[in-house]
Amino acid sequence: MLSSTFPNTAYFQVKKKNGVSPAEMMGGYLGGSAFQTVIDNPVTAYRQLIQQFAKGDKGEMVDPKVARQQANTVFKNNPLGASLSGIGPRLIGVGFKRIPKFGFLLGIAYATGNDGKPDLIAATGASILSAPFINPIRMIEKQQRAEFKTTGVTKPILEIVKEAGAKNFRPLFRGTLPLMGHSLASATTGLVGQPQLQAWINGKINEGNLGIGQFAANMISSALVSPIYILMTNPLSRLEVIMQTNSMKGKSITLREAIATVVQDSKEFGLRGVFRGQGIGIAKAIVSLSMFHQGRIWCTEWFRERNEKLGRIPL
Repeated sequence: MLSSTFPNTAYFQVKKKNGVSPAEMMGGYLGGSAFQTVIDNPVTAYRQLIQQFAKGDKGEMVDPKVARQQANTVFKNNPLGASLSGIGPRLIGVGFKRIPKFGFLLGIAYATGNDGKPDLIAATGASILSAPFINPIRMIEKQQRAEFKTTGVTKPILEIVKEAGAKNFRPLFRGTLPLMGHSLASATTGLVGQPQLQAWINGKINEGNLGIGQFAANMISSALVSPIYILMTNPLSRLEVIMQTNSMKGKSITLREAIATVVQDSKEFGLRGVFRGQGIGIAKAIVSLSMFHQGRIWCTEWFRERNEKLGRIPL
């Protein structure tokens, strides 16, 4: 519909190489992101709770085993509420977070002549340029879960925005620097590395006639990429949680103070302290990457088949 309404607009022009337009490619990425968000939210919430329980009520560092038990208690007391906590801003974030990130990612990929296939240059540019758009949504999401942890009730989004507004919305940008690093690691491993690995696995499967489908190849590649992704992002995710879960009414935690907290944790509990939630993080990454790419593939294939039926693919 859009491509016929704007026939001279390159953004809606179907490409011969992949059978979809840049706009449809973006639609596939957004559809995959929404699918992933719904499926992996319980694991995301659980991981954040484990990292939030790193400190006790008096500010003392808590053994990772105890933190995990406390997170389990929150889920046992209200499994549905805990599983759905933060999903509202995350789904809203599919638009507010993903449009800037995927827009920069695919825009740079098309501008550099890669026909929408992201590379390291696109991933780096998207990670830096999209961070100011993404960070407020992540902040609201974490504030909701922080409130749920202490009260068992999810704080309304408007109430969080009003609290930020009292301080000229500056609190919404806490943790932006760790987010840039997190986003870059996510883009290079999840958006660039995983599809390349999946294509290689598909090639080997086809060569050997192993009878393993696309979905299985997707799961295998996600499982292989996930440990690398978590090793790169878990400490950065931890810094985000430290900086973004304290009350916006109080004093903000600086990046240096957040790093000092992680260092203190490592002194008391070794690598277990640095990589709190790593096990659940790997499980989350496998689910997240697999569901995102499978959703993206399904949406993109639907657009391609539709373009074939309508005769839109250039000869």
